[in-house]
Amino acid sequence: MSFLAGIVGRESKRVAGAALVSRDSIGESAKGVLTIVGAVMVVLSIVIMFPRAESFELYKTFQTPEVFLNEVFSNAPPSPQVLNLSSSDQSEIQKVFGRSFPQQRVRYWTDGDRTVWIFDDIGKEGYVPTTCGFVIKDEAVAAAKVLIYRESRGEQVAEPSFLNQLAGAKAAGKKLDVEVDNITGATLSVQMMERMARTALTLDALTKT
Repeated sequence: MSFLAGIVGRESKRVAGAALVSRDSIGESAKGVLTIVGAVMVVLSIVIMFPRAESFELYKTFQTPEVFLNEVFSNAPPSPQVLNLSSSDQSEIQKVFGRSFPQQRVRYWTDGDRTVWIFDDIGKEGYVPTTCGFVIKDEAVAAAKVLIYRESRGEQVAEPSFLNQLAGAKAAGKKLDVEVDNITGATLSVQMMERMARTALTLDALTKT
């Protein structure tokens, strides 16, 4: 009996030990599975938040201000001039810009025939301002260019087919005297470009008063 009891005792310990090892192995496996599941959930959340790679690209630089000036003035831009805005000047700008101009001292470039303006505006509230350049000659928009676009959509306003609509535009009250085609999904950006062109015309007029 004692012999049988010994065998039973040893066998019981072996089975218990095997069960313990098996339980530990299952625990480690479960931890591994949970780690993999967690990593997959993180990846899926990123994919959902950013469905396209370009969503990470916040700024689109089409042309730097320096290159724009060199292009306008055939690689020999003049020194910048400064327009000091009085309270009455700000009132005139506010009529077309929708708010006071952010700077009291506005830099511009001129060769006698033309004035060139580089400034910012916002298409949709909450975004960083977009930078554009305008060439004004004979009280009309001679050229318009989007330099740095900083909104998530609406960059079609930087295309020549759109910008060419602004060429030759003159002031007509608070608006332009040309009809500009809207772009589906970019209405605010289109309005921003019209507003900026009209503001550039006002800034040009203020240099002559």
